[in-house]
Amino acid sequence: MSAWRNYDPRARTLGLWLLAGALAGLAWMLPPIPQPLSYHAFADQRACWGLPHCRDTASNALIVLAGGIGLRFLQRGQGAWRDRREAWPYQLFFFATVLAGFGSGYYHLAPGNERLLGDRLAMMLAFMAWFAAIVSERISPRTGLRLLPLLAAAGLGSAAYWGWSEARGMGDLRPYLLMQLYPMLLIPLLLRFYPPRYSGDRDILAVIGLYLLALLCDLGDRPVFALTGGLVSGHTIKHVIAALAVVGVVLHLRRRTIKQA
Repeated sequence: MSAWRNYDPRARTLGLWLLAGALAGLAWMLPPIPQPLSYHAFADQRACWGLPHCRDTASNALIVLAGGIGLRFLQRGQGAWRDRREAWPYQLFFFATVLAGFGSGYYHLAPGNERLLGDRLAMMLAFMAWFAAIVSERISPRTGLRLLPLLAAAGLGSAAYWGWSEARGMGDLRPYLLMQLYPMLLIPLLLRFYPPRYSGDRDILAVIGLYLLALLCDLGDRPVFALTGGLVSGHTIKHVIAALAVVGVVLHLRRRTIKQA
């Protein structure tokens, strides 16, 4: 067991809050970060069967499918649960994933800041729901469910603020990027600081790893397109990996077991 778990729970919680506050402070010390318009000029511009940006658009069907698989899994009442309320954040996560798939598909039909906002709102809702799910499992269902609406509001607010700032010619991605950073950084710390109530910590870390890999593919959109001889772009691969990450969450829930207290 990690030595950190021997500390008073209030000290561990305070440490996480202080870290979150410090990251927020550092973010606001940076200058505003506008959305580069070049972001919308994806490498693969090909259409097929009358569908613009075919591969980037159609690959979102995998994300919708992955979210639907998760919703179906929960509908059947499968998985190990100490408290059935712990399934609530996952329901929101999978539902938001479906919305993100449709939102991203709509965006890729005609990429631009206006359409990107809907995609990012759904993405932030999914991120915050999964974050709350891990808090529920690691700290307590009561804590996670109390934080869920606050996290959802903060995530949605960060995307909405970006859209509002862009519309006024002073685009600022800082809150949006910060709210993406929080789950990626704080979830591993939750796994480290709090004793597990379920097996499968490596599955959770693998999901984070897949998300980071998806980001790398997105950043390498054009190099991947060139490397594959124009077969597939980095952004299309990003969608595939994102769908795999959601399926990874389903598999984690399916095969995990309850730890003995």
